[in-house]
Amino acid sequence: MHLQIPHKFTQPQAVDRVKKGLLQAKPQLQGQVKIDTEVWQDNMLTFAFTTQGKQVTGTLKILKDEFVIDAKLPLLWRMFEGKIQKAVEEQIKALS
Repeated sequence: MHLQIPHKFTQPQAVDRVKKGLLQAKPQLQGQVKIDTEVWQDNMLTFAFTTQGKQVTGTLKILKDEFVIDAKLPLLWRMFEGKIQKAVEEQIKALS
């Protein structure tokens, strides 16, 4: 899955909003999602999480005017890729 979602923040502001959003989401996801990897390197997050027994891996790059998400979805979830993309876009728009 590849997503490019525009934002209107400076790059540091966008990174900060994503980090805060992830911190706020973790308590709500407890028991549903297990974070396997969460590594920040400058403006890029490398992630892996497990939910419903399936692992999702990928990267989130925060560029000067857009978020670029590349994620590998489990095979069976690929048929729901459009719905997953829409949900991710809504969550990112909520960061503003």
